Amino acid sequence: MPSLLQSLLLRPALGSHRLWRKQRKSALRKAFPVVEEDQLSKLDIHKSMGPDGMHPGVLRELAEVVAGPLSIIFERPWRTGEVPEDWRKANVIPVFKQGKEDLGNYRPVSPTSIPGKRMERLILGIMSKHMEENKAIRSSQHGFTKGKSCLIASYDGMTEGQMK
Repeated sequence: MPSLLQSLLLRPALGSHRLWRKQRKSALRKAFPVVEEDQLSKLDIHKSMGPDGMHPGVLRELAEVVAGPLSIIFERPWRTGEVPEDWRKANVIPVFKQGKEDLGNYRPVSPTSIPGKRMERLILGIMSKHMEENKAIRSSQHGFTKGKSCLIASYDGMTEGQMK
């Protein structure tokens, strides 16, 4: 049974159910996230490691060795929709903001697993590409869309009102 993410990405189009199944299986194979060496070599070594103890510097230095095995590891969560428990864990650390020594002046920071973050970025890229290719997001959508901002949307709205 496909995960919720896969169901959203591979929703049946108009046509027969059998055709949809074939398309879904082939699309899954095509859309499988593969870790590339350049993605790992761009990791910031000054970031802290997650609860799994894996430092981004290690992944960066061993990018060409680790990229293949990470792709294999990422295959199972992609196919089943189940994220490994270690990737869901985080150490919540209170970080002092500024001002008075008050409990309200601390913000929680929770470093998570570096491989888990890489998997999230891969899935985000695949979903964004799918939404863009299938015109799932209207051109008027500006919030949370790469390259657009709500400020541009409000400016567009004001200029449209002046033209009328």
